[in-house]
Amino acid sequence: MENFIDEVKSRRTFAIISHPDAGKTTLTEKLLLFGGAIRAAGTVKGKKTGKYATSDWMEIEKQRGISVTSSVMQFDYHGFRVNILDTPGHEDFSEDTYRTLTAVDSAVMVIDSAKGIEPQTIKLFKVCKMRGIPIFTFINKLDRVGKMPLELIAELEEVLEIDAYPMNWPIGMGKEFLGIYDRFYNRIEQFRVEENDRFLPLNEEGELAVEHQLQQSGLYEQVLEEIELLNEAGNEFSEEKILNGTLTPVFFGSALTTFGVQTFLETYLKFAPEPQARPSDIGPIDPLKESFSGFVFKIQANMNPAHRDRIAFVRVCSGKFERGMTVTLARTGKTLKLSQSTQFLADDRSTVDEAVSGDIIGLYDTGIFQIGDTILEGKPIFHFNPLPQFTPELFVRVTAKNVMKQKQFHKGIHQLVQEGAIQLFKTKYEEYILGAVGQLQFEVFEHRMKNEYHVDVNMEHIGSKVVRWIEGDTVDERLNSSRSMLVKDRYDRNVFLFENDFALRWFQDKNPDVKLYNPMDDEK
Repeated sequence: MENFIDEVKSRRTFAIISHPDAGKTTLTEKLLLFGGAIRAAGTVKGKKTGKYATSDWMEIEKQRGISVTSSVMQFDYHGFRVNILDTPGHEDFSEDTYRTLTAVDSAVMVIDSAKGIEPQTIKLFKVCKMRGIPIFTFINKLDRVGKMPLELIAELEEVLEIDAYPMNWPIGMGKEFLGIYDRFYNRIEQFRVEENDRFLPLNEEGELAVEHQLQQSGLYEQVLEEIELLNEAGNEFSEEKILNGTLTPVFFGSALTTFGVQTFLETYLKFAPEPQARPSDIGPIDPLKESFSGFVFKIQANMNPAHRDRIAFVRVCSGKFERGMTVTLARTGKTLKLSQSTQFLADDRSTVDEAVSGDIIGLYDTGIFQIGDTILEGKPIFHFNPLPQFTPELFVRVTAKNVMKQKQFHKGIHQLVQEGAIQLFKTKYEEYILGAVGQLQFEVFEHRMKNEYHVDVNMEHIGSKVVRWIEGDTVDERLNSSRSMLVKDRYDRNVFLFENDFALRWFQDKNPDVKLYNPMDDEK
């Protein structure tokens, strides 16, 4: 039992969040490099070399240089087992990111030093704050000219309304970037020097302990003044505030050149929380509880196109997972044997025999699981809190170009819908309508139908709609019109797709006895 507790306490599970292009996937690569998980980090932009980021495995991601799915990667470092969830940066996929954030214990926020706080960063930060997730900030691209560090810290505090504590401070930027002044380790880490010369010790006054050419630079004096300002007027360091999400430790560096990444990783591991209790309908579930439990936060089809497989990603919340164990699927009450399981380094997988609280495992899924499912060992049967879902806003009517491929068409749609990025509705004439939060989701759907299921599709845009579900099992079909389209969702519930808010209000005024609701309002 003691070994189990030690194992759980060694887990660190975090998501990397940012606006697109801030360098999130590159940072993930370099962290994996330090963990020994990969030998050579591919850069996201290095398309001509044929090297692609390890965490961007889907074909469309390689073509566009963006992450549109959440990848899961695991490595060991200095006695810790680290689980990284690299999330989609693109806002059209924020739903996938929001669900991923339910499966982590902390988040690393990557900020582009030239652009500062960007819109998608604000959205994702708010979700972390709402969930009380501790946030560690990595200000990236110091090897390029960007905003002044004091300006970036002020922006962080004002826009995101969180206290910041710089763990280190840049000495110059762009071509004049010389390194970082490390407040936490009381040393200077030099940029682009031999490994043996990388660190320079500081004395008790926070100045260089030995003579060095760095002292000839005006940047050194400037940094000492800024450090003095931070010491006198800045926030105090507080481990307690970091853990409750009200203070973010800030690290400066350059993921592309791997500078500052190792220092960040080692400091992160000192202060990041171990696996935390997860809320359920019977109260918080302690990660040190002996019986196994977990929840499905993501389903991904065709991670291995050769095998046409589906993987359900599970966050282990308590106890120990053992391959071959029998668990109960809380939603149905049925038992199932978990004989095929896997762990990830993006598309490189290995079979996993054991996992403990905090780990992320993949279960081969034949269509049994749904997003949000709780699986557990023993009694009582309980459910972890529901995962967030978004109401779709854009809609297309979709058909197969080749009527001979109906079987593949239906299979592809149902599998991709179960992943949660798009939602499926059917008209009374059995027409398929897809709903999504953003246009890019439709493009990815079309790309994957063609490449993974070999079906070309026609997509007719029918614009944005306001979606409302109908209480009760019956509805008067005469209420179906061009302004209030009556459809069924994938669970066979009746739904109206209204042309706009005005059409919704007009309908409610004319039909007060029809009770409309939006189930997603309750889950945010």
